[in-house]
Amino acid sequence: MQTELEARHKRSLFSNHTLLLAVVFGGFLIFGFSENIKGPAIPRMQADFSLNEAQIGMLLALNSLGYLIACSFTGSLVKKIGIKLTTLLAFGSMVVSGFCLYFSATYSTMVLSYFFMYIGNGLLEIALAILAAQIFTRNTGTMMNLAHFFYGLSSMVAPIMAANLMGVQFLGSELGWRGMYCLMLSLTLLPMIPTIFAKSPKQEEKQGERLSLKQYIRDKAAWLLVGVLSLGVISELSIGSWLVNFLEKAYGWSSDASAGMLSAFFFCFMLARLILGPVTDKIGYTMSLILLSAFSGLCSIAAVIAGEPGAFLFAAAGIGIAPIYPTVMALIARRYSKETDTAITFTVTLMGVATVAGNYLIGLITELFKDGFADSEQPKAGLIAGLQAGYYFIGVCALLCSIMSIVLYRHLKKRGALL
Repeated sequence: MQTELEARHKRSLFSNHTLLLAVVFGGFLIFGFSENIKGPAIPRMQADFSLNEAQIGMLLALNSLGYLIACSFTGSLVKKIGIKLTTLLAFGSMVVSGFCLYFSATYSTMVLSYFFMYIGNGLLEIALAILAAQIFTRNTGTMMNLAHFFYGLSSMVAPIMAANLMGVQFLGSELGWRGMYCLMLSLTLLPMIPTIFAKSPKQEEKQGERLSLKQYIRDKAAWLLVGVLSLGVISELSIGSWLVNFLEKAYGWSSDASAGMLSAFFFCFMLARLILGPVTDKIGYTMSLILLSAFSGLCSIAAVIAGEPGAFLFAAAGIGIAPIYPTVMALIARRYSKETDTAITFTVTLMGVATVAGNYLIGLITELFKDGFADSEQPKAGLIAGLQAGYYFIGVCALLCSIMSIVLYRHLKKRGALL
């Protein structure tokens, strides 16, 4: 009788574990769509509202601010209402934001709608990171990269889907960027289904450091992890935001061709997360961060230097930058196994601050170099110089991520805590 009850209990746990995996994998799939359909949409938004590059940079910075605000309270929200309700709230807010974007008629309403969408994104990212840390207790690096593989999968498809959907005829007119956002964000209803039926994972007693927030912020490694993650994510997200704009305006590529290159970047990005996860477990998380971020930075800078013939290097940069985020999450889950919610919330919140500054800086750098190199005989010269300068900054961020990882490696090695 007892054996039968134990078997039934195991089947129940397996079923719930499967639902939780569906929530995490499906959540990252949707997250990739919401983050990366903006590449082809931004030039259309810019044309609709007559925006310059600095205004686009400000838009992206304000979006990151919404993300940052959500990150700052999601950890506390999880403790108060639980991981399940927090995840449902995140999914629901993203659906609502899609309809808000559809009905946005002015720049102000579009900014507010986008801001609200990034509140949902911030809620979702922290919730998924905490949930993943709770259920991926073995082969953490591999499983974190596998979960984020689904982000890469949707990110690869997102630019092409977005570009095609914007041209679809609906009720006698093109769907446009508004209709495209509404349709894509409505897909968020799908992962809400397993979330409703899943039970929150039971927390096992774990070995590891248990720190209060005050103790945590005194840990030098915590601040180094913030630096590594911030620089890596600025580079990763900036490619999704600026690559299509760069290719269309600097090289005169068509919308479809530019979206295709962004999809190629995310194809490399996706494969890297699928294949390199076990590698990070084998050679160590910190060493992986050093090597992969350096590779990405060198590819991005070389792509600009080589010009249009070297455009494939923009895609190759995805191989190096893709594992940065999940590898940092794996490192946090292992080093701070008893306080993952505190560690993740602190790290990702401060990363959000850096992302706000990074998005604005790229737009500002682009605009400054555009004005500084303006030439009446060659009107595009200033714009191309500005776009190149902005993209150099993206590559430099990845290289700085590698340097920061070296500092982290030395710090952890001295204390015998290398992971």
